[in-house]
Amino acid sequence: MARIVLINAGPWLTVPPQGYGGIESVIATLIPELRRNGVHVVLATVAASTIEVDEKIAVFPTPQFAHLTEPYNEVMGVAAAHMHHVVTWLQNRIDVDLVHDHLEALGLTVLAAAGRTVPPVLHTLHWDLARRPTLYGSFRGAGRVWVNGVSSAQMAQAPAQLRACSLGHAHLASPLAQNASKRPSRVKCDHLVLVARITAVKGQHVAVRVAQRLGCELVLAGPVGPYQTSDELAADPHADRYPDVRYYREKVAPYIDGEQIRWVGNVVGVDRDDLVATARATLFPARWDEPGGTAVIESLALGTPVVGYGRGCLPELVEPGTGLLAEPDNEPELAQLLRRIDEIDQDHCRAVAERRFSPTVMATAYLELYDKCLRNTGRMREILTV
Repeated sequence: MARIVLINAGPWLTVPPQGYGGIESVIATLIPELRRNGVHVVLATVAASTIEVDEKIAVFPTPQFAHLTEPYNEVMGVAAAHMHHVVTWLQNRIDVDLVHDHLEALGLTVLAAAGRTVPPVLHTLHWDLARRPTLYGSFRGAGRVWVNGVSSAQMAQAPAQLRACSLGHAHLASPLAQNASKRPSRVKCDHLVLVARITAVKGQHVAVRVAQRLGCELVLAGPVGPYQTSDELAADPHADRYPDVRYYREKVAPYIDGEQIRWVGNVVGVDRDDLVATARATLFPARWDEPGGTAVIESLALGTPVVGYGRGCLPELVEPGTGLLAEPDNEPELAQLLRRIDEIDQDHCRAVAERRFSPTVMATAYLELYDKCLRNTGRMREILTV
């Protein structure tokens, strides 16, 4: 069993995140369960992270997320500086059993290139594997760097070379799913909700069109680029340099009237939970193959059914009786399904979320993956030294 694990969250957001931050939320959900199981957790993050861990290492004092959409030549050094610090630290700590990496592309490649100077690595793939074809089509873990997905649908699309390094998948989880069946039912209001970063692949432009066609109230919650509120967005005269801002202004904002269709900015904590728990349904008209679906799990844990496109991980997460899925990109069918949302029982949604997506369930899956990673690395070492 891995007794000391370094979890690499990267330099982009705090753990837990202050609002948006799917990967950081997953890490924040996993760490307490690992520690309850006797794992000594070292977290590589930014210094502003507040989660309780055994050790914390950081290069940057604050989150670097605002730099992510800057030109490559301006942002390239951020993740590189973080990874240089992580590898240097690991090379001076021979007691670490395993690295659990969550930093896209650079975490995987730097740790693989470090060879036997760092411990065995489990790298969790949180994203669309089609967007790094050269990397994932040629990656070799050399018997010591292994990967896992966050859904079977995601791993089914992985190149053969990456699948050869895969130990399987572990569905995501939410603290909201813990004891969710014991949570009292909420009185539903009239609104639909879509909680996500506002960007083309999340399909907010589809949601606003469908809501307008049906005459439904729709609340959009999430940041636009680095902007958390409409005031922040309006205050920057150069905001159009961000692709997500251009998408919002061209495809979404024309539908927003402040009454039937609203953007409320980035909503967090209890306010976010109340917004979702009182919604008639959460919309997921994704225009891409969503790999993990944290917001799907959170919606079910709060007793709110899911209505979206049946692509990516959604068919795995949305069991019959917890939501309704249309054929991908079929707006008329999506609109028809929204007329049936009152068929879904919120208590059943919460019970399913508790059974499948609690932090305990996810932590158990990762502890098994850690053991498998260590066993496989040991076997490969024996083969290579014969």
